[in-house]
Amino acid sequence: MLSEEPRRRRWWVHPIVSQRLQKGQFHTLYFDLRHNPEKFQGYCRMSVATFDILLASLRSGLTFQDTTMRRSISPEERLLLTLRFLATGSSFASLHYEYLLGISTISGIVCHTCQLIWQRLREAVMPTPTADDWLQIADGFYQSSQFPNCIGALDGKHIRVKKPPHSGSQYFNYKQYFSIVLLALVDSNYRFIIVDIGAYGSTADARIFCSSRMGERLRANQLALPEPRRLPGSSASAAPFVIVADEGFALSPHVMRAFPRRNLDDRKRIFNYRLSRARRYVECAFGILSNKWRVFMSSLQMSPQNATLVIQACVILHNFTRIHDVPSEPEVAPFPTTTSVGLDHNPQGRPGSAGLAVRELFADYFISPEGALSWQLNSIRGTRR
Repeated sequence: MLSEEPRRRRWWVHPIVSQRLQKGQFHTLYFDLRHNPEKFQGYCRMSVATFDILLASLRSGLTFQDTTMRRSISPEERLLLTLRFLATGSSFASLHYEYLLGISTISGIVCHTCQLIWQRLREAVMPTPTADDWLQIADGFYQSSQFPNCIGALDGKHIRVKKPPHSGSQYFNYKQYFSIVLLALVDSNYRFIIVDIGAYGSTADARIFCSSRMGERLRANQLALPEPRRLPGSSASAAPFVIVADEGFALSPHVMRAFPRRNLDDRKRIFNYRLSRARRYVECAFGILSNKWRVFMSSLQMSPQNATLVIQACVILHNFTRIHDVPSEPEVAPFPTTTSVGLDHNPQGRPGSAGLAVRELFADYFISPEGALSWQLNSIRGTRR
């Protein structure tokens, strides 16, 4: 059989793409946006000053050498293109017509820039917490939600992705779509402290936490947690520092979850109410993340590996903008989580006595004169005004 001749390219550069320097969106809009701060904020979800700080941190990794064949794409254009993709979730094909760059070129720029954001900024905006950092986080939770000795709110968020080839049902979650999981520990300023990204959507949050580096280090007592201390105003025994989570996680001395919803008395209802006030911060953080970086509003049309890069970049940019930009949008209200029925949410079996004892200690404190809130009883009875 005669071999087919290789397909000849019609153009070295498509005539439309060749007009990028004259008609591409970056070259026609970027400098005008910089002179209109509100429009710039809406376009790439950060202020001009914050963009410049981000660009300075990434410039060396986004700078490429010109060749005799063509000029390299500038660091400003690479970063703005990536931020626009993350801010809108536009397809690479749509961005191709806006920026007049090849689709494969856009894909390479976005993935490279997202990876660079994670590598260059992770230690600066999401460092490994020290004992002093945990104490500051705990003080923040006590001031904002009146939950003492709390070092973070924990939950998982399903990020919708295109079904990977030959993956079966690994990525198919209980919400009936394909996803990978962002497991996050959040402080009272809605910033991410520790994240685990990329687990199969079919895996329960508790299993992801148990197998994550965060969970392993917590069980091995390697998170540099402060020594237990007494709850404010209490003369009872010292309480350990704890993470607040929903019913999908196993109860342990360092992970608090609500009492089961059956046979609840006022004491247990008050504990659940106080825990939910602290746990809402992780729900709000996920809401702020999705509202700012709207790439999460639709399915990520890329491989799980590239989707992980996008999620990592958005997590870093979330923290970065909360540090450098005063939030201009109102904080979103907490939204309820869905606990699936029939799934194994507690792979460790029944809670141990140590975790139960810590929960009882907090429950007793929340109804004591030292730890009670003036409105908590009315709140659980639905009579608060």
